[in-house]
Amino acid sequence: MTTDPLAPPSPPITNAADALAELVAGNKRFVSARPEHGHSVASAAAASGGQQPHAVVIGCIDSRVPLEAIFDQTFGSICVVRSGGHVVDRAVLGSVGFAVAKLGVPLIMVLGHKRCGAVQSTVDALRTDDRPSGDIGYLVDQIAPAVTAVGLDDQDVAEKAMRAHVTRTVARMREIEGVSDAVAAGRVDVVGAVYDLDTGLVDLLP
Repeated sequence: MTTDPLAPPSPPITNAADALAELVAGNKRFVSARPEHGHSVASAAAASGGQQPHAVVIGCIDSRVPLEAIFDQTFGSICVVRSGGHVVDRAVLGSVGFAVAKLGVPLIMVLGHKRCGAVQSTVDALRTDDRPSGDIGYLVDQIAPAVTAVGLDDQDVAEKAMRAHVTRTVARMREIEGVSDAVAAGRVDVVGAVYDLDTGLVDLLP
């Protein structure tokens, strides 16, 4: 089922709890094969006049994790930031800060996913002491603290390190200039979650 692009828009979501509930509900629609939002040019045109997104989602570039689809969100609903292993740099931090300060986004979600290639590559690099050169090495350097915290001898190091990396990234989001004050004031919330490639489910981290 798809929504009518000519129907009156729903009232904007302006608080983190409602934004998170919408993402969770959208993921349930996605998993049960009952999405409401189709990606049509009519929907794009309907949202072209302005935007009031209710969340910014930071995820991995993995082609199996299309963020708008897995949360069943239409045009203008969420801001998406993607990088290998959801590693953040100044551009990502600035983008999230812009979404909060200029677009009024009340929710920031950091989404990891199972069997993340960037995390596994970091585990392999640390085990073999063979760090990739150049910019790929930057990704490894940023994920390495989570792997080290779990321990290379752990049988499930890649899975646990992915979750630890999400948690570390959530903490970093809370430190962004402007975001920290908004979180303290209760205007913005930051959550971590993990996407299951096999089931399509998104699980929120505690």
